[in-house]
Amino acid sequence: MPPVDPETEREARAASPLPPEAHILVVEDDGEMRTLIAKFLRQNGFRVTGARNGAEMWDTIALAPVDLVLLDVMLPGQSGLDLCRMLRARSEVPIIMVTARGEEADRVVGLELGADDYLPKPFSRPELLARIRAVLRRAQAGANRTGMVSGDRMVFADWVLDTRRRELAAPDGSAVDLSSGEYDLLLAFCEHPQRVLSRDQLLDLARNRISDSIDRSVDVMVSRLRRKLEPLPDSPAIIKTVRGAGYMFVPAVTRR
Repeated sequence: MPPVDPETEREARAASPLPPEAHILVVEDDGEMRTLIAKFLRQNGFRVTGARNGAEMWDTIALAPVDLVLLDVMLPGQSGLDLCRMLRARSEVPIIMVTARGEEADRVVGLELGADDYLPKPFSRPELLARIRAVLRRAQAGANRTGMVSGDRMVFADWVLDTRRRELAAPDGSAVDLSSGEYDLLLAFCEHPQRVLSRDQLLDLARNRISDSIDRSVDVMVSRLRRKLEPLPDSPAIIKTVRGAGYMFVPAVTRR
C-alpha cells in the first residue's frame, strides 16, 4: 500500500458512530499484505483477525462476532467469489472484496454475489479506511433499524467473556479485573481455542499490547492470565504450554 497522506487520511475519518472496536476479518493469502493491512487497521482503532484461506475464515466466524470481512478474490482453494456467495447465503455481515483484478466485469460479479463494496489493488490506506468506515456505518444503520444483535459473549468452562463490555465473569458470576493486555490475550485464545499458537502469533493477535513485544513478555502475560483463570492448584487447566511451540487454550468455546 502507498504511504499515507495525513491530510487525506484526516478527510477519510467520519464523525458517524461505528461499532465499538469493530472487528475486521482480513482474508488474504499474502502474509506480508495481510500483516500490513492488519497493522494499519489496528492503528486506526479496529480489532483485526487475519485468515489465509476459507477454512480459517469459517473458523473465525464460528467463534468471534465479525463486523466486516475484507475478502481477497484470489485465494488458494475456494476463491473469494465462492466464499462471498457462501457467506452471503449464511450471514448479512458486510463484505468488501479486494483483488488485483480491476476489470468492470469482475467488480460486477462480486457485487452481484452480495459484496457491499469492491476495492481493486493497489489501493491507498485512506481509501481502504474510508470504504471500511462507510460500509460499517451503513451496516450499523441497518442493524439499528431492524434491531439486529450479534452474539457478544464467549463462554468457556463456565467462564463468560463479554466482548462488548470487555468484561470477564468467573463461574460463580463474580467479575474478574483484566488489564487491556490480558483482555486482548484472552480474546485471542477464545477466538482460536484448542489450537497451538506461537508467541509471535499471540503478539500479533493481541494487538501488540503486550509490553516490549518479546517472547518473554508473552510468557509473563500468560502467567498473569493463568493466575486469574486457574486460581487454585487443583483448578482445571485453561492454558496449556506446548513445549517448543507455544500455548494452547484447552476448553471449547461457544458464542452466545
